[in-house]
Amino acid sequence: MDDKQAIEQSLAIMSKLRDPESGCPWDLKQDFKSIVPHTLEEAYEVADCIEKGELTELKSELGDLLFQVIFYAQLAKEQGLFDFADVANTLNDKLVRRHPHVFAEQSELTDAELSEQWQAIKAQERAEKAASPQMSLWQDIPDAMPGLSKAKKIQQRVASLGFDWPSYHGALDKVAEEVDEVKEALAHDPYSEHSAEELGDLLFATVNVARHIKRDPEQLLRSANAKFASRFEKVAAYLDERGQSLETASLEEMDNAWEAIKKQAK
Repeated sequence: MDDKQAIEQSLAIMSKLRDPESGCPWDLKQDFKSIVPHTLEEAYEVADCIEKGELTELKSELGDLLFQVIFYAQLAKEQGLFDFADVANTLNDKLVRRHPHVFAEQSELTDAELSEQWQAIKAQERAEKAASPQMSLWQDIPDAMPGLSKAKKIQQRVASLGFDWPSYHGALDKVAEEVDEVKEALAHDPYSEHSAEELGDLLFATVNVARHIKRDPEQLLRSANAKFASRFEKVAAYLDERGQSLETASLEEMDNAWEAIKKQAK
């Protein structure tokens, strides 16, 4: 079965699932909003598959993510808004428009020039969607986007306007400044709104450092989460080998086990 036939079959299956007479009761109950949590879950499962190197499972996870797109397209078709072909055509037009160096000019650009071109094209698209630049500045950054990713998007946007540190050094100095402000706020009242605000500023500044060194903050934090979880499991095993457990060990004993595991990892 070729690509076109496979897609047509998927669309036909989705249409059958939504058939009012013979469709699936669960699928028939869904609407745009109710599917969103499933879409986010499937996207994270794709990311998890890739980060764990489980590429044999990637085909299945990508299929689950594609199903989400097909589902939205079916709902839109039923409401006379658009269909799957419209989605694909819009994507195709956007890809060609955003890559003039490939489809129009056939020119080689540096990474910096590519980034500048990309931001200019995106800015033009935003301007066309809004009545004024002020209204369009953040409108394509979703409110529901994870905080770290949204911080990176905001920083990229203002950087494209020239508001940015020339290198990571300035961003790192800002982190040190924010750490001092957090310390001061916590010393005054660790549970105050001001302390919470300063911690938020510290997180935002840290994202800026990650952006400057070409790293994705969400991915960095996921990796840190995985590393911590793995190491703590080894702490539990370390204690178990010595006749202890996480429930009975003191903080000092757990800390000693932690340090021992860190040394083994080096």
